[in-house]
Amino acid sequence: MTGLGTMVNCVAIVAGCAVGLILKKGFPEKWQETIMYGVALSIFLIGVEMAQKSQNVVLVIASVVVGSVVGEMLDLDGKLNRFGVWAERKLLGDRQQVAGTFGRAFVSASLLFCIGAMAIVGSIEDGLTGNHQILFAKATLDCILSMIFATNMGAGVALSALPVGLYQGSITLLASWMQNLMTPEIIREVSATGGILMMAIGIVQARLAQIRLANQIPALPVAVLLAKLFL
Repeated sequence: MTGLGTMVNCVAIVAGCAVGLILKKGFPEKWQETIMYGVALSIFLIGVEMAQKSQNVVLVIASVVVGSVVGEMLDLDGKLNRFGVWAERKLLGDRQQVAGTFGRAFVSASLLFCIGAMAIVGSIEDGLTGNHQILFAKATLDCILSMIFATNMGAGVALSALPVGLYQGSITLLASWMQNLMTPEIIREVSATGGILMMAIGIVQARLAQIRLANQIPALPVAVLLAKLFL
């Protein structure tokens, strides 16, 4: 069944968030903080490993710079945060979290679950061959991360299943067209660019710096374009 991998992935994110919200009551605050720092460091390490696979560092740097400029012009981070606040009001009503927490959880989790080679390659495999194994493995990892994120950041994590479904589902549906576009060389450089964004997520989650993460999303399509032109 085409798209099964993405559907399982979305369900895993929501399920992990639900478990995390339940466990939150029994998790001492210092445990949550320590776990969050551990996850942040792990995310940063994954990003470093992804970035190191690049064979054209200049292309990756150019992609991040140009993509960040485009993201700032479009104010993607602001739009996503406003959507998160709107969703918070609609879904939680009088039980709203501290202002902005829901939106930050949504943005951070969405970026984490959408960025990476597994999302791209797994979705293409799902669409072209019906092989769901990569996305099943990603679903397992996302479920664990969703649970940990939810204990620290709240219910906004569950909403990230929506962009994950749209993002991976779109790639799966367009896989036959993308077959000629997404060569192994392009996937490598796009994944390396995604690694830079993963590192940024780790830095933000470790509270080392405030970075408008969503404004860097355009770096990925820019990497595709530049890799297609110059590789």
